[in-house]
Amino acid sequence: MKSLPSKYSWLAREGAPKMLVEALKHYGTLEHVGKGSNVNIMAWAKEVGVLGWYPDDDIPWCGLFVAVVCKRCNYPHPNWANVLGARYWGDGPKGAWKGYGRKIPFAQASLWDILVFTRPGGAHVGFYVGENDHAYLVYGGNQSNAVGFAFIAKSRLTDVRRPDYQIGVPRNIRKIYLRETGELSVNEA
Repeated sequence: MKSLPSKYSWLAREGAPKMLVEALKHYGTLEHVGKGSNVNIMAWAKEVGVLGWYPDDDIPWCGLFVAVVCKRCNYPHPNWANVLGARYWGDGPKGAWKGYGRKIPFAQASLWDILVFTRPGGAHVGFYVGENDHAYLVYGGNQSNAVGFAFIAKSRLTDVRRPDYQIGVPRNIRKIYLRETGELSVNEA
């Protein structure tokens, strides 16, 4: 794993939930742009059971990253094949994750909730890290072709899901206000 940027190193000290701990192991994983694919990303597709129709990491893989983290942490889904598309994580008409966890009001989004956003030509999914007045800081896959951090405008948020934690909600699940701002991501494809 690449080291987290110092401004986000506090996340490594959180220790919970286990999805956060698992996801941070993959910080910096890069897709191979053009010919060839990152073997780790393709291994995720195999692990989730979609390798047969997910042949290349040039295909958006934000949903794949969230799916492999959830699966490794024993948050199963009855139809893994539907979770690769980001919009399937939400509560919309194609929302395969409607029954996953609990729908949370936008104003209550907290550390490591799953956030679903609109983007040109599709959707994006990632994990809540924090927020400022105008944007969420999101940790996820396929953000600038890597697992990493991106600020995404609050106006693009379409759904928030919180897992049904297996041994109770970790004490560190909370809203995190950031003074930091960053350039807004406008297209995570």
